[in-house]
Formats: sequence, structure tokens, C-alpha cells
Amino acid sequence: MKDLKYLIAYLLPLSAAVGLWLQGPWVWSTVVLAFGIIPLLEVWTPQSTHNTPPSEEEHRAHRLWFDLLLYLNFPLLFALCAGYLYSLQYHPLRPAEIAGLTLSLGIVVGAVGINVAHELGHRSRRFEQQMAQWMLLTALYQHFFIEHNRGHHKHVATDLDPASARRGEAVFSFWWRSIRGGWQNAWRLEAGRLRQAALPVWSLHNDMLRFQITQLLWLAAIGGLLGLKALTGALAIALIGILLLETINYIEHYGLRRRILPSGRPEPVSPAHSWNSNHELGRIFLYELTRHSDHHYKATRQYQILRHLDESPQLPFGYPTSVLLALLPPLWFRVMHPRL
Repeated sequence: MKDLKYLIAYLLPLSAAVGLWLQGPWVWSTVVLAFGIIPLLEVWTPQSTHNTPPSEEEHRAHRLWFDLLLYLNFPLLFALCAGYLYSLQYHPLRPAEIAGLTLSLGIVVGAVGINVAHELGHRSRRFEQQMAQWMLLTALYQHFFIEHNRGHHKHVATDLDPASARRGEAVFSFWWRSIRGGWQNAWRLEAGRLRQAALPVWSLHNDMLRFQITQLLWLAAIGGLLGLKALTGALAIALIGILLLETINYIEHYGLRRRILPSGRPEPVSPAHSWNSNHELGRIFLYELTRHSDHHYKATRQYQILRHLDESPQLPFGYPTSVLLALLPPLWFRVMHPRL
């Protein structure tokens, strides 16, 4: 019964569905839930350092229930995006309703689309990886599948990783550096893979090239079938989803660096190189992403068995509150620098 708690995560897409259905002030439901209700509740709800006993990990890792929780997000994501784009194009919405729906769907694209795609992208089964790539399409961020798995996890907490924020770096400058650097790195990684396999770089063997074509076709289909308003909306929710992802990237590794060994190589990745959060609600809504230290320590570990590790640095707040705090750089530095 305790595993039913992950059903709470569906309140995020369902709140967006309520906004689309009822409109009016309800269009702000997801924004209020994600950055109002959850941060407030996390003040009073406990943190938990409980881990699944090692003897139960194997059984828990193979339970279909935890996979189905992820898979259901796939149709929900595309249904919500379709409803939003149709409403934007054909319903007489007021500016405040457009703003609320766009922010709400952008949060869904980031927290449901990219985050669930992140979990599925680490799986070894081909259909799960393909599901991840399609979900990333809604954020126009399919290159994340390449850069995150083959770049970020290798270079995390070093200057070679654009997604590892530097001490004293404001989140707004980090956005540009991480977005640009991640995209460039994905091209380099894919070109290197193809050269090693003796395959032509400029061909459909190149996943980056295929991703760009797919994303352009996605936008062309939206513009052609629905119209300019819907196309603008698709770009807007993708941007919001991207900025939410990159803000989470920012807080996950802010200021943490691996030591350079005498060999010139960085020390192995350890739980000390990612900020962790044991705040229960944030863990549930983000499918345990907040136990990020263990995720980087062993990237193949599925979300339901991620552990609290004593050596991991702890965020003072959950992820939703930390995102808000990061948008106020002087306050963020004041809170985080003593912990560094």
C-alpha cells in the first residue's frame, strides 16, 4: 500500500487538465500546486532517510507497478499538449488565461515530460528509450538523451560539464551556458560515435540530425494543422520546460567539483558530487529525482530503489522551493555558500 504514494505525482498533470477543462482562474492550478502548495507543505511534512533494505531491492526493481506509473505519463503528456494547443488556437481565451495555461503546460513538459524521459532514458530496453525520446520532443530537447547519458554523467562536477553550475554563477547566466554547451556536446558525442563505428556523420545514422528533423516536423505539423497561435504556444511551453530542467540542473550540482588527481583525471564520481533532498513530497512528484546523489553514483539504479547516502550534501529545501530560491541569486548564494 505504501507504494500507492506515487499516484500523488499525477496531481501535477491532472491539475493542468482541470485548468484546460474549467479555464478561468483554474488555469493557474499547476503553477499554484508546483510552486505554492508543495513548497508550503514541505515545511511541515517530514524528510525521510529510509532506504529499501538490500534484500528487497531486486524484487522492488522488477515490479511492473513502478514501470506503469512512468508509462502512463506518455499519453497524458501528449493529450495535455494537444488540448492546450487546440484551446490556444480555437478558444477565445483572455490574456491571463493564456499565461496561466502556458505556464502550467510548461511545468508539465518539464516536470512530467523531461523528468520521466530522464528516468526512461537510463533504461536498457529499446522501447523505453524511444518513449523517452518522444517525450523530449514536446520540449524540443531530444539531444538531452545523448548529452545527459554520455556527457553529463561522465563529466559531472567538472568544468567540462556545462550542466554543472559553478560557485558564484547566477542561474540566468547558467541557463545560456548549459543550453548552448549541452547542444554542442551532443553533436560532438554523436559525431565521435559515428566515426568510431566507421559510419558517415552526415547521414540518418546521426541521432542528432534525426532529432533536429523530427523537431522541425513536429513544429511544422502543429503550425500546419492548427495555426500560428498553436505554433507559438508549442515554442513557449518547450522553453518553459527547458528552463525548468536547467534550473533543476543548476541546483543539483551547484558549486560541487571533483578533485583532479595527479594523473590529470578527475576523481571518480561519488555521492558527494550531487546535492540531495529527502523532502518527501518533492521526491514523490519527481519520481525520486531529488535523491540525485545515488542516481549519479549508480545511474542504472531505478527510481524506486534510490537511496539516501550519508556522505551526500543535503539541500536545505526540497526541489520546488530550491527552484524559487535559485531565481533570487543573492539569497541563493547566502543560503548555499556556507554549505559549500
